[in-house]
Amino acid sequence: MIRPTTPADVPTVLQLVRDLATYERDPDAVKATEATLHEALFGAKPVAEAVLAEIEGRAVGVALFFTNFSTWTGKPGIYLEDLFVREEARGSGAGTALLKHLAGIAVARGCTRFEWAVLDWNASAIGFYKSIGARAMDDWTIMRVEGEALARLAAD
Repeated sequence: MIRPTTPADVPTVLQLVRDLATYERDPDAVKATEATLHEALFGAKPVAEAVLAEIEGRAVGVALFFTNFSTWTGKPGIYLEDLFVREEARGSGAGTALLKHLAGIAVARGCTRFEWAVLDWNASAIGFYKSIGARAMDDWTIMRVEGEALARLAAD
């Protein structure tokens, strides 16, 4: 079952995000707290949404996403920030169900794109994504400014 998260799900979502960071070989990278995640998902001005995949009432996966915008199409899109399915539930269809659910949201909202990033070493995920019709955007490089570099850029 795929369902939207509620405020009571914030601890579960945060744990799944931490599990994802561990899977991605960077367990100390998560700085989010229950409070910051709650504000992002359910605060006065939510900036993201999340859905959970459940099997027999237990959360086994999460998809956390937000709306972006394409000036080329003049339409919104959905950017999938995090997709994670616990190891014991991989192969159950939970990941496919999460992606189908988000694709349905994208279509219902008039979005023209549904995008996400995947680590280049994650061959099994890349293969899975290609099997559902996703294509790699190999001609694009993700750029990021954060921390002190972001502060310097803002100050200049």
